[in-house]
Amino acid sequence: MASKSRAVSAKGAEEFRPYVTRALPVTAELVCADNTGAKILRIAQVTKYKGRHSRQPAGAVGDLVTVTVKKGPAELRKQIFGAVIIRQKYPIRRVNGTRIAFEDNAAVLVTPEGEIKGTDIKGPVAAEAAEKWPRIANLASFIV
Repeated sequence: MASKSRAVSAKGAEEFRPYVTRALPVTAELVCADNTGAKILRIAQVTKYKGRHSRQPAGAVGDLVTVTVKKGPAELRKQIFGAVIIRQKYPIRRVNGTRIAFEDNAAVLVTPEGEIKGTDIKGPVAAEAAEKWPRIANLASFIV
């Protein structure tokens, strides 16, 4: 019986992404860490999530998620936006063996093209998110 071939050329070189525990399931509420005016975001969908039957999709630091604004100005509320998770409470294990956990779960709103909606990011940003999203790294005041 022939085994399936795993051609690397078909997929291209995949970026190195250390494993980060997916700690933020769908319906989790996040703090909006940018200056768009939104205060609380709720995860509606995790983009590019490959799941399993009856397992709830969940996101981690650096993931692009679809969110709705639960608290904020009227023109932003009840609308769907893209967001990138920049902090999570659940500890992240780094390649060097250290673990890092943040005080809150936070995200920043992004446009469909991947540009950040706000012009400033409040609080620290995880290095995993800054590495994956260069625009976030440029705006971040503090990368941990």
